[in-house]
Order: sequence, then C-alpha cells, then structure tokens
Amino acid sequence: MTDPIRLLLVDDHPVVRRGLRGYLELEPDFAVVGEAGDGDEALKAIDDLDPDVVLLDLKMPGLDGQGVLDRLGPDRARPRVLVLTSATDAERVPAAITAGAAGFVYKDIDPDALASAIRTVHSGQLLLSPVAMRGLMNGSTGPAAPTLTPRESQVLGLIAKGQTNRQIARALGVSEKTVKTHVTNLLRRIGAADRTQAALWAVRHGIG
Repeated sequence: MTDPIRLLLVDDHPVVRRGLRGYLELEPDFAVVGEAGDGDEALKAIDDLDPDVVLLDLKMPGLDGQGVLDRLGPDRARPRVLVLTSATDAERVPAAITAGAAGFVYKDIDPDALASAIRTVHSGQLLLSPVAMRGLMNGSTGPAAPTLTPRESQVLGLIAKGQTNRQIARALGVSEKTVKTHVTNLLRRIGAADRTQAALWAVRHGIG
C-alpha cells in the first residue's frame, strides 16, 4: 500500500474543521494530521507536521489564507495548497493561484468532488472550480501573449492536462528528448518558471 495523503485543515471555524475531518477520514487514502484556526497556526503546523496537502480557508482573522500563501511562496515543492473557501469574490483567485495555490474550490462542493480535488492537486495538477476559472480569466492582465506554433500549443495543452514528458511524447509520436526541448523553449517564450505556471498560462489563454 502507498502512504496516505497527509492533510492539514485550516479554517477559523471549528465546526467546519470537524465536518471536514469527519468525512475525509472515511477515505482510506487520506490521513488528517492536524488542524489550524488561523494563518500563524497554519504555518507552524506546516513546519511541524509536513502535510502533503493543505485545505486552506482564505477569510480568517489575523494572518489570512492569502497571507499564508504569500509566506510559503510559489516555488515550494510541498505542501500543495487547495483553497477551500466560501468567498465568491472573483478577484481573490488570481492572487491565490499566483502565490502558489494548486487549486481553488468552494465549501459547498460535494464531498466526493472534494476528495477527487485533493487527489488531483496532490498528483501535481492545477484544479479550479468553474467559478474560480471565470475569476482567473477575468483577472488576467499583462502584455499581449506571444503567438505559439501549432506544436507549442499542442505541448502546452497537454501540460495543462497534467501529462508528463513521456506521455506527451507518446501522444505526439515524438521522442521524449524532443518534448523536453519543446517544453524548455515554451517556458522561456511564455515567461513561466515551471510546468505549473505554464498550466496557469494555458488556462488564462484558453489553451488545453
């Protein structure tokens, strides 16, 4: 058996944390390793408990969820952060994703869908609810996007779907070395530091 996905629940409402723990602990591949009621507690728990995925509320007293993301920084390998909030103001989405959130869903999400979202972000993919996706698209600003070649668009679309270089090579009928070259050139052209940023760029520009 593989090790369970280690979860940290961050929300200022104890009842919400208790409800989340109650159904997430029913999943055999999850282990809730801790809870936090504010941003400062969350940062300490992340250091102490080393969770794989943090379920993070944005609206909290003191240091809020955005503050936690900003302190963690966007380039960390772990934990993956799934923003789980009741906030519906779309302007929060771009800042949260840019700061390194791996996903953004709302608290009215179906429990099975939440479990699936946790597994998705744990696997390294970017996940946005439809409402969050619209917020991200509406919040997109900056210089005009570079024009990609058809092959670059294909590669970027597959990156946005979470495919590895090997999977992309198989899908396109080319060598893995060729895919690596495409990915390197593509990241440079769109100004992305890594595959997650490239996937975000693809979402913003309707690719994939």
